[in-house]
Amino acid sequence: MANLVTVGIADLNVVKAPDTLVTYALGSCVGICLYDNEKKIAGLAHIMLPLSKDAAQGIDNKRRYADTGIMELIQTMNLQGASASRLTAKIAGGAQMFSVSSSMFNIGERNVEAVKKVLASYRIRIVAEETGLNFGRTVFFHGDTGIMEVRAAMKETKMV
Repeated sequence: MANLVTVGIADLNVVKAPDTLVTYALGSCVGICLYDNEKKIAGLAHIMLPLSKDAAQGIDNKRRYADTGIMELIQTMNLQGASASRLTAKIAGGAQMFSVSSSMFNIGERNVEAVKKVLASYRIRIVAEETGLNFGRTVFFHGDTGIMEVRAAMKETKMV
């Protein structure tokens, strides 16, 4: 029987098929789903902020940031038998939840940009994306298929 494993805000987890990962309340945060199709290993990180170097006062939780959170997710997946060379990515979230006049304050957009740069630095290809706009999302990431299921209030569920 498959387990449903919850990933909290500024957290991450890894499962093997047939288990499923879920993270709730992706507003400006970004969910990064990494998958090793050969080994059927799925990882999910729920990041809040773009880069750890921009932290005002030291890093209290590395999983909070795109750069350090993705690095830890890859390391954790490798320990479970995944290979970084086989990983593909799917991302969701990065919404603009509040009306702002400057892109500097659009944390969702900055999060998505940082996630893309970090994934590119690891040569991990993004194969699906459900980001931006102005609404929150819940993501289910299925370890048996690598499908990212994106749910949002008053929206059609997307399977990517």
